[in-house]
Amino acid sequence: MIQAAITYHKQKVIHALRYHFIKRREIKVLIILVNVFALVSALLYGLKKVTPSSFMLGSLMWFLLMLTFWFILPRIVYRRSSAFFTKNYEMTLDSDGLSLSNDSGKGYWAWHEFQSMMESPHFFHLYIMPTQFILVPKDAFSDDDEVHHLRRLLKDKLKEG
Repeated sequence: MIQAAITYHKQKVIHALRYHFIKRREIKVLIILVNVFALVSALLYGLKKVTPSSFMLGSLMWFLLMLTFWFILPRIVYRRSSAFFTKNYEMTLDSDGLSLSNDSGKGYWAWHEFQSMMESPHFFHLYIMPTQFILVPKDAFSDDDEVHHLRRLLKDKLKEG
């Protein structure tokens, strides 16, 4: 059994949300398509096959896409979920599942309720559904051995996705 006191830090949560968005398959495809469009429009502009407006459109699309997924969406999600992220929690992980509790109440999830997990620099993302997940902060654990033990437990119980 692993227990930890959980406190979320805004900048780390926003960084984790960036990872969540960038790792989604449909967003990866969209980014690749926009990058290919921008590169092709730059090449065709260099060869004088298209007008400068086509090149600028590709550049503007790329800029807006990166701005949206890197800055705007993570902040919107954080703002909507700030009631959750501003509270302190006690987390318990064991062979059966994960529980979160605070003064407001308690929640429990069995391991079979999770679809997958992902690791980012500051968190473990435990996915219940593709858009619903629990962030487990690595800095809640006192040393690297506890983080390694947690990583091993999560990899045994969940598939990486």
